[in-house]
Amino acid sequence: MFRHTLTALRAMVVLTVVLGIAYPLAVLGIGQAAFPAQTNGSLVEVDGRPVGSALIGQQFEGDEWFQSRPSATDYDGGASSGSNYGPDNADLLAAVDERRAALGGDAPADALTASGSGLDPHISPEYALLQVPRVAQARGLDEARVRALVESMIQGRDLGYLGEPTVNVLRLNLALNGLDD
Repeated sequence: MFRHTLTALRAMVVLTVVLGIAYPLAVLGIGQAAFPAQTNGSLVEVDGRPVGSALIGQQFEGDEWFQSRPSATDYDGGASSGSNYGPDNADLLAAVDERRAALGGDAPADALTASGSGLDPHISPEYALLQVPRVAQARGLDEARVRALVESMIQGRDLGYLGEPTVNVLRLNLALNGLDD
C-alpha cells in the first residue's frame, strides 16, 4: 500500500506542476506574443488615466454622446443580467414600443432591445448612424464630419465572416471628443 500511495503522490506532484504551472504559463506566453492587447485586458486610457473597459457597455448621459443599446441593468457597475423576457412578454413589448416612439418610428433592433448580458459595448452601424444628427447638433459639429467618424469606427466581421459589423460606443465617444478640439 505504501508503494501505491507514493506513486499517487508523485503523479499528483507531476500533474500539478505540468497542468497547474507549466501549461498556464505557456498559454500566457503564447497569448502575450500573439494577442498582447487581448491578453492584457481591454482597459481604455485617456491621457494615461483609465476611463473604462472597451468590452463592457457604459451609460452616457446627454444628447452630445452616442448611446449604447438599452440595458436591463442600466450599466450599474458591471452587473451582468438580461431581462429574461420572452418575445411576447407584455413588459418587453411595451418597452420596445416606448423606445420606438422615442426614436421616431423606424429603428434597428439593437436600439429597441437590450443585449442578452445587459452589458453589450457595441451597437450596429445603423444605430450609430441614426444618432449622428442628434450628436452633431448637440455638439455644434458638422453632421458629415460626425458621420465620417462613425464610419471610420465600424469594426468588420470577425475573421471576415463571423458576426455582424459593430461600433464600440466607448471608443466612438472618446474619438468624438477629439473632433471638438
